[in-house]
Amino acid sequence: MTATIDHAAPTSSGYPGPYVSGTLPGPRSAELLDRQAARESNSRSYPRKLPIAIRRGKGSYVEDLDGNVFLDFLSGAGVLSLGHNHPEPLAAAHRQLDEFVHGLDFPTPIKDEFTELTIGMLPAPMRERTRIHFCGPTGANAVDAALKLCKTATGREEIITFQGGFHGATMAAMSVTGLVEQKEPVRGRMPGVHFFPYSNCHSCPLGLKRENCEVNCATFLERALTDVNGGITLPAAVIMELVQGEGGVIPADVEFVRRVREVTKRLGIPMIVDEVQSGCGRTGTWFAFEQYGIEPDVVCASKALSGMGLPAAVILYDEKLDAWAPGAHTGTFRGNQPAFAAAVATMKVVERDRVLENVRARAEQLMVHLQGLRGLSPYVADVRGLGLMTGVELNDPVTGRPATQLAKRVQWEAVSRGLILELGGRDDCVVRMLPPLNCSEQEIDIAGRILREALTAAEEALR
Repeated sequence: MTATIDHAAPTSSGYPGPYVSGTLPGPRSAELLDRQAARESNSRSYPRKLPIAIRRGKGSYVEDLDGNVFLDFLSGAGVLSLGHNHPEPLAAAHRQLDEFVHGLDFPTPIKDEFTELTIGMLPAPMRERTRIHFCGPTGANAVDAALKLCKTATGREEIITFQGGFHGATMAAMSVTGLVEQKEPVRGRMPGVHFFPYSNCHSCPLGLKRENCEVNCATFLERALTDVNGGITLPAAVIMELVQGEGGVIPADVEFVRRVREVTKRLGIPMIVDEVQSGCGRTGTWFAFEQYGIEPDVVCASKALSGMGLPAAVILYDEKLDAWAPGAHTGTFRGNQPAFAAAVATMKVVERDRVLENVRARAEQLMVHLQGLRGLSPYVADVRGLGLMTGVELNDPVTGRPATQLAKRVQWEAVSRGLILELGGRDDCVVRMLPPLNCSEQEIDIAGRILREALTAAEEALR
């Protein structure tokens, strides 16, 4: 299938728009995909759903080995905040490569500047009392570090987390993740983890409607923590995604978050917010928690820290928790100097180019497109998101069950037309978009049109 594009209006990347000739994968991509399948782990996932072998990327676009061009609204699972190969973080990383690359936890000028700017991105009341810790290079490493920090500081063992949350695939991060399928084959998970209902108001775990409930999910947690018969000793931490990403793009209810913060603060329980996917501008503020009017004790950040895909992960935490002894939590690759250089350049671009304003404007524009899908298909059960972290939930209109096969077909029809999307949520029934934060008005309109075509074609194909 060949995508229809407007060649008269080139995009900022230099590509005239998405273009797909013939069926996917093309012959050169197919060859590399076969070689990958013969040698790589059976755990590989994205090439199974999106069968392309990528040659290069620029801005919001990637090009495969067969010359097909795709509008990339996956962005490395939210990593590429400024799209592919933005010239400024790229140049900063190149310069740093000539200076110093691997620094363990030694101080360096670029690491100091990164630290200054990163802490400076926090709300003013938090800056003076915040410490930063450099973890291993992934978001799961940050989650592990946050849990370990809180257990060390409090001397307690148990952790409270929420149903539907995703925090990573390492043993500790997986233990606080809601996805059962990921855990079932694995033995020896971290003990003392308690799962509580999350404020998923579209599909309330307590069977209530938001308009006539009193945020009962928060009440349930409050009572469990304060009831002498609640069954839970005072925990070391409560960990939460403010927008559940892999769980289906579910922004938490504001009152729910504020009540969780109130009870944790009152009882002296550190609150960890996992901003691995929602942080670094994704939701229209640098961190999502800013939109909830709270100040957490620990913030986990990774993914988009460098702005260009170089790995880095940190936790930002209240200095009162800094109970670690020297060497208590280390990691060989915690001193990625090119990543720090790229991150500094990215934060300067975000401020200079008013990227967060673009996120908010493009989010409103994208939501108009997504809301328009409600009238197109009875399978569209919900449209939601925060900033440029959006999702369309597809359910069977008769049974109410997840329309997983339809969602998978939508993803396929979209990539066949030149738009890369992600799936998430329960049974992968949520079509997700994570575009670059500096994407253009034109690119949002292209994506909206292709998604509309893909949904129509997917329904027709499955009749």
